[in-house]
Amino acid sequence: MTLERRAFAAAGEARARVAVLVAALVLLLVVAVASIGIGAHAVAPVEVVRALFAYDGSSDHVIVWDIRAPRALLAIGVGAALATAGTLIQTLSRNPLAEPGILGVTAGAGFAITMGSALGVAATQVGQLGAAVVGSTLAALLVYSVGRQSPLRLVLTGVALTAILTTGLSLGLRLMLPTVFDQYRFWAVGSLAGREQAPLTLPLVAIGLALVGALLVTRALSALALGETVAHTLGANVARVRLMTLVLVTVLAGAATAVAGPILFVGLIVPHLARRLAMGSIPWLMAYTMILGPILLLVSDIGSRILLPTGEVPVAIVTAFLGGPVLIWVVRRYGTVSL
Repeated sequence: MTLERRAFAAAGEARARVAVLVAALVLLLVVAVASIGIGAHAVAPVEVVRALFAYDGSSDHVIVWDIRAPRALLAIGVGAALATAGTLIQTLSRNPLAEPGILGVTAGAGFAITMGSALGVAATQVGQLGAAVVGSTLAALLVYSVGRQSPLRLVLTGVALTAILTTGLSLGLRLMLPTVFDQYRFWAVGSLAGREQAPLTLPLVAIGLALVGALLVTRALSALALGETVAHTLGANVARVRLMTLVLVTVLAGAATAVAGPILFVGLIVPHLARRLAMGSIPWLMAYTMILGPILLLVSDIGSRILLPTGEVPVAIVTAFLGGPVLIWVVRRYGTVSL
């Protein structure tokens, strides 16, 4: 292929990536408006847009501003955080099964929040966020130190730690601290319902800064994906890149878990979907992930409101029912994409 043909092909590839990004942003906007309008009291899409830009104090506008819009914003933040954390950890470990939930990071955050509540140091939002970050950090370091030799060992270590921290924790709390167990049982069901009423500024700011950090680290991750030797040759500091990536994963997973509870599958499914669109580019993979994650969680949240006529289903259950078959279909239809 001549240089001219290569340049023409590269330009066409860049235009295709931009077109996909724009289409994904439009889809995210449509799903967000639908999420705000659908519920026990339906609000028409036109009225949703009018409420956002011309608030008049009517009942529909109050519902939009006080309940639905904060919940949609929470879903966007949590979806982007979990999906980006999954992409970062899959790229770093070169393991397509890596995900904060499977690797014990989410369970570590939940364990730390529960213990912090029992000890009285996680009563405030700052305390919960700090406990979640500390717990997820310790869990990530433990799993990575034990299982870093092979992808299979990494996953097995994470699954074992998750089982210990969830099943063992539930049984221990049930026997020793029934009051704390009731709080844990409420929190352990990942859900967005009612969580939008909590102060969201601090966790969303933490997620936003971590997302910016994830975009900044993509070039170094691209070099690391070629192998440590090549990364050293290109001037990348491998140890520093790994440390920064782990810090970003723990902040993203910890903040999302602190505000919404454990929601699995988002960090596993979205990178597989985005990788097919990114065509081998890690910066584009990260950009697509940050948009597809919120779309998946918003669609799941809509489903959680309409599946049962008697009440809402926790969004974590809908995510698993929706994401599991989608992942199986993608893998059977297209096969896995190498990392």
